[in-house]
Amino acid sequence: MELRNLYQEPHRRFNPLTRDWVLVSPHRAERPWQGHLEAAVSAPPLPYDPNCYLCPGNERAGGARNPQYHSTFVFTNDFAALKPVQFDVQPARQDDSRRGLLRSESEAGTCKVMCFSPRHDLTLARMTVPEITSVVDIWAEQYAEIGSLPYIDYVQIFENRGEIMGCSNPHPHGQIWANQTIPNEPRKEQESQKAYLDGTHACLLCDYLQLETQAGIRMVIENAHFAALVPFWAVWPFEVLLLSKLHIGHMGSLDPAMRSALADIFKQLTMRYDNLFEISFPYSMGFHQSPTDSQAHPEWHLHAHFYPPLLRSATVRKFMVGYEMLAGPQRDITPETAAATLRNLNPIHYAERRLREPTL
Repeated sequence: MELRNLYQEPHRRFNPLTRDWVLVSPHRAERPWQGHLEAAVSAPPLPYDPNCYLCPGNERAGGARNPQYHSTFVFTNDFAALKPVQFDVQPARQDDSRRGLLRSESEAGTCKVMCFSPRHDLTLARMTVPEITSVVDIWAEQYAEIGSLPYIDYVQIFENRGEIMGCSNPHPHGQIWANQTIPNEPRKEQESQKAYLDGTHACLLCDYLQLETQAGIRMVIENAHFAALVPFWAVWPFEVLLLSKLHIGHMGSLDPAMRSALADIFKQLTMRYDNLFEISFPYSMGFHQSPTDSQAHPEWHLHAHFYPPLLRSATVRKFMVGYEMLAGPQRDITPETAAATLRNLNPIHYAERRLREPTL
């Protein structure tokens, strides 16, 4: 039987990257909300905060002092979740159960912090395209530099923005964690992309982008080299998948024009996020790209995921609890509705519009 109404009836959608399903319940979008409300947005920060451990010249929590940097600044996390390998120590493994039920093994790696700007009061949405291009350049450099280490198989570049997403400092920054093994989510995506390539002799995300370009209903913005869309299988309310239009596996393959285009689409998308509820919009964002395990990976297609938690307003967020934790993800508003909402927002940042408004 054909599923005719994806906009009113409960249904589930398949994610070919992870091979998981998401339950979509459009009829629940108008349910009343009497649950938790987030705190009102605080006053915007100053360009420099003497108490910020990421601002230029300030002392960090670990005791080191930042240089007087003027662009992007990268340093090894003072409280890293991973430690570099000790070449004179063999990797440790054990299984206390003898049947594989209590397995553990050592995991080496490195963790870095990357300040996007010396300005404490900026975000990617408020930075210029050339400034964001400098960020893209450093992302590419770090991917190549860290990935060249003989014990690193995967480099994960990401940003947590906003207190809701666990960001402990409002200074514009992201992180780079690199693992000795390929973590869970990239590993699932690699297996799916490899299986698709083996079965069809085509790229999964190239084919998917072609379908979305033809449909148009989930596309948010695009330029000559990148497209940002709400994926058919989106879990978070205003989730976005950012894809390179050319089949490239990692950021090191981006030429100068493509790096500028990536910066441009980052600015356009994050400005639309901010304009949605006229706040500095929270999200977790991360790139998925080829592993750095010295193997050929023709199956990989460079992309980034944006997972923002806000649902109905600046104070109402989506909670992943109950059914989501015990059974599977669920969403109310359809991806098509979310895409149309983002696509139709004013492309000029709300703070800039306010500055241009005449005062009475």
